[in-house]
Amino acid sequence: MAGGKLIIFSAPSGSGKTTIVKHLLSKPELNLAFSISATSRPRRGKEKHGEHYYYMSLSEFKNHIKNDDFLEWEEVYRDNFYGTLKSEVERLWAEGKNVIFDIDVVGGLRIKKTFPDQTLAVFVKPPSIDELKIRLKKRSTESEDKINMRIAKASVELATAPQFDSIIKNYDLDTALEEAHTLVADFLGVEKK
Repeated sequence: MAGGKLIIFSAPSGSGKTTIVKHLLSKPELNLAFSISATSRPRRGKEKHGEHYYYMSLSEFKNHIKNDDFLEWEEVYRDNFYGTLKSEVERLWAEGKNVIFDIDVVGGLRIKKTFPDQTLAVFVKPPSIDELKIRLKKRSTESEDKINMRIAKASVELATAPQFDSIIKNYDLDTALEEAHTLVADFLGVEKK
């Protein structure tokens, strides 16, 4: 596998990484395409296969692991696997795009380790654990137990922040969006528009 650049955004759930990634995708000068992850978890709400995730059964996912089809994969929660198919990155590189990821910290660091010179790994830090909990509750997509599970995981994820190339503190969304745009433009060697 060889191709364009890889831009990774990782953070605990509710930190704002998805909002930042969507903002960056709207900047044509960055020439970005979103890497759609595969998952064994069920769809939520209005999520669509091939747009939000590639949804697959647990056995399908495990079969892809066995066949070494993933660039990285992780059992993020019990029986909820997430991963990046090699074919997805190859497809986007074939289109001449730089690939951007909205991915968990373990997966992000694995990709960085595999492609150290081609990858910019950015950690998005939330204002606080309390703020994270408020943001997750506002989503109204998960049970209290799931939210508590995500909060417990967030503490572990926050400890990985120093392993990333850059940390964006998302205390103010507009500032975080601007900082992310500058970081990515500089990494890609393009003028911000």
